[in-house]
Amino acid sequence: MHRLLVETQALSSDRPQLSDQARRHLKVVRLKDGEEIELFDGLGRWRRFSFVRGDLIPAGDVCEDSAASRRPLTLFACVTKGSRWDWTIEKATELGATRIVPVVSERTIVRIPADEREAKRQRWLRIAEDAARQSDAKWLPDVAAPVDFADAVNLASLCDTYVGALTNPPPCDMLSALETGRASSTARPLAVFVGPEGDFTPSELSALLSVATPVSFGSTILRAETAAIYGVSVLKSWMDSHEV
Repeated sequence: MHRLLVETQALSSDRPQLSDQARRHLKVVRLKDGEEIELFDGLGRWRRFSFVRGDLIPAGDVCEDSAASRRPLTLFACVTKGSRWDWTIEKATELGATRIVPVVSERTIVRIPADEREAKRQRWLRIAEDAARQSDAKWLPDVAAPVDFADAVNLASLCDTYVGALTNPPPCDMLSALETGRASSTARPLAVFVGPEGDFTPSELSALLSVATPVSFGSTILRAETAAIYGVSVLKSWMDSHEV
């Protein structure tokens, strides 16, 4: 079924008003008369409509996802090059991340001037919107403008954050840390923090370990974008199995 992202008020209307972007998409998909389409607001609500002689006619009531009360899941990830970062946003959205925080650390290859960060954010939001529409996601993640590393650490301190890091002694695997650590006894947001291609500097890692739990991402060396999706996948799987 085709899906369109709309403003919340459009869902309760018998003649929903669509944005120019939604209208263009509706034209591209070329719905047949009588075919159904789902409108969703990215905030957990959706409604089905029938396409009848060029108009959208309600085909059901407004539905709402009951997962609104579940713990937020945040991905802190240092921005990777080109399409790899686009891919990270897309897959994190599909997996159910509720917030994506792009981070610029000392070794981050991609440097984003302050005056370009909001424009980047708008582009990344469009990628998340497309991913949510295609994957039947009911929620759209909050994609932040890029933040510097120190600001990201401050944000991470407000979450139960896990970071893939080599420490001495070696950390346990992420799932074991979730089972035995503080995640099982607090309602704070869960988060994973992933470094750049060149890894964290020693001072950055020290700052992170003051607010985050070090974990292993497995026995192989993962690319930065793979590590990000690994972390989100493990967190989401743990949350789903514990219904938190």
